[in-house]
Amino acid sequence: MKKLALIAIFGMLTLGASSLVLMAQDQPTTSPDTSVVAPSTTQPSAAATTEAATAQEDKSMHQVLKEKFIEGGAGFMGIIALSMIVGLAVAIERIIYLSLATTNTTKLLNRIEKALGEGGVEAAKDVCRDTRGPVASIFYQGLERYDEGLDMVEKSIISYGSVQMGLLEKNMTWVSLMIMIAPMLGFLGTVIGMVQAFDSIQKAGEISPVLVASGIKVALLTTVFGLIVAMILQVLYNYSLSKIDSITNDMEDGSISFMDMMIRFNMSKK
Repeated sequence: MKKLALIAIFGMLTLGASSLVLMAQDQPTTSPDTSVVAPSTTQPSAAATTEAATAQEDKSMHQVLKEKFIEGGAGFMGIIALSMIVGLAVAIERIIYLSLATTNTTKLLNRIEKALGEGGVEAAKDVCRDTRGPVASIFYQGLERYDEGLDMVEKSIISYGSVQMGLLEKNMTWVSLMIMIAPMLGFLGTVIGMVQAFDSIQKAGEISPVLVASGIKVALLTTVFGLIVAMILQVLYNYSLSKIDSITNDMEDGSISFMDMMIRFNMSKK
C-alpha cells in the first residue's frame, strides 16, 4: 500500500510540475493574434468579427484554461496550482489506500469460522494474516489474545479498532486544508489585483474602461481557478470520507459478529 501511495504522490507531483512548465513555455504563443481579428482595409468589419468568433470556437477547453491561467499571473496562479497538486496527490493516495483496505467482511468471517473448526486459533490467525485490510488486522489482534480470555479479546478489538480508524483518516486534514486555502488564495489575488487596477487608474489620472476591465478580469481569474480547485478537491474529499464510513461500519459490524463467533468457539471447547 505504501509503495502505491508513494507512486501516486510522485506521479501527481511530476504531472503537475510538467504542466506548469508547459504553460510557461506556451506563454509567448498564447497571446492573441491581432492580425486575425484586426479589420482589413479591404474586408468589412463584420467578416473580421465572424473570423474571430470562429477562431475562438475552435479552441479546445484545455487551450482556453491554459490562456486564462497565464492571464491570471504567475504569482497567485502558481500557488493555486501547487495547492491543487498537493491536494490531488494526497486525495489519490487516500483513495488507493482505502480501496485496498476494503474487505468482504462476511466472506472473511466465514473463512475464520471454518478455520477455527478445522485447525483452531492458529489456523484462523493464518487466514487473517493472509488477508489485507483493517478488519483482518483487528481480528488477528483479537485471536492473538484468545489465551488471555474473551474479555481481553474484546478489549484488544476495541483498542486496535481505534488505531485502524486513525490510519484510515491519516492525511485527510491536508486535503481539507487545500480545499480551504485554494479559494482563499483566489480571493487574496482578486483583492490585490483590484488594488493594482486602482493604482493604474490613479497613475493614468482618468478612468479608462479598458484599463479598469483588464485589471478586474485578471483579478477575478484567481478567484475562478481557486474555486475550481476547491470544488475538485471537495468531491475527492467527500468520496474518501464515504469510503472511511463504509469501512468503519464493516469494522464495527464485523467485530460484533467476530465476538459472537469466538464465544461459540469457546463454548464448544468446554
